[in-house]
Amino acid sequence: MRSIGEMARDSGLGVSALRFYDRAGVLVPDRVDPVSGYRWYAPGQLDEARLLARLRRAGMPLADVRLVLAGWTGADSDLVRQLLEAHLRRLEQGLSVARDEFSALRALLDHRENPMTSLRTDTAARLTLSGPGLAAALDAVRFAAGTDPGLPVLGGIHFDLEDDAVHVVATDRYRMAVARTAADGYGGPRVQVTVPLPLADAMRALLDGGEDVRLTVDGGRVTLEAGNRQTAGQCLGQGFPDYRRLVRLPEGRRAVVDVPAFVEAVRTGPVRANEDRDAVCRDLTVLEVSDDGSVTLAGDRADGPDLVAVGRAFLLDALAAGSGDRLVLEFGAPTAPLAIRRPDDPHTFSLLMPVRLEN
Repeated sequence: MRSIGEMARDSGLGVSALRFYDRAGVLVPDRVDPVSGYRWYAPGQLDEARLLARLRRAGMPLADVRLVLAGWTGADSDLVRQLLEAHLRRLEQGLSVARDEFSALRALLDHRENPMTSLRTDTAARLTLSGPGLAAALDAVRFAAGTDPGLPVLGGIHFDLEDDAVHVVATDRYRMAVARTAADGYGGPRVQVTVPLPLADAMRALLDGGEDVRLTVDGGRVTLEAGNRQTAGQCLGQGFPDYRRLVRLPEGRRAVVDVPAFVEAVRTGPVRANEDRDAVCRDLTVLEVSDDGSVTLAGDRADGPDLVAVGRAFLLDALAAGSGDRLVLEFGAPTAPLAIRRPDDPHTFSLLMPVRLEN
């Protein structure tokens, strides 16, 4: 007999997936301990679990999976072959449609201006910023910058200069962080540039004092001066996503958390394995907002439509970058980003993309 952990290890199905398929009646354990609730699987169920893992990786619908498993060991395999062929045809048709749509999208991009192109001007933008203010803004977003070499434009910090403020933004697709600091001396049109991470880190290293600093954006070059020191370099040439559109979220349920206690709870609390083999974060923290507005970490067996799962490492990074002893967690739908906000600063926040739970 195998425990659920051993079955997960040997079959390629995660523990949460095995629990899901048990509840769905697809792969029911041979025995469940009536006292502890532990699931035990018979030796012959391993091959069935491995078959289920293959079907799951191929994206077969659950209704078809049931029939394949039911007919796999039968004398007549015609139905199983028909189901496999039918699913393969669906996948091929879906791929063909996707290729056509992407071809059309590329054609549209070729014939119109890319809406994500940075808004630059030929006029140099020069402005004065608080050194501590810019340092705090960079610290608030640095954790969310991307490192994927296939998406180089996300491997930087985006600077958005407009009116009397500078917004700094970073995202790696799975999370986004936004902060703002006040600026003086610039009243021209909006200017956006994306500073590569090495240059952004060099800029942050200059901000070790309490004096004001000077930021200059001239075409594709950015310069930061602090006293008699400066750092400068070229900006990234590709356009950054329209972050203003991405942060427009409907209001959700808010809960104020005591950051030190909540961080300790996340570090030591229950986690679930991310069933996505390509996932960046393998460990998930599952959150739930109770009726009294408090946030709790859902146990490994918790279920329900209002659970929100995020990468534990990403959540800890966002809490550390949020600074302060109290932060506001804003929950929308389980499929909407989790917002982490400062109670005294509406312009500084981060968003974490949720992970779909199998159950």
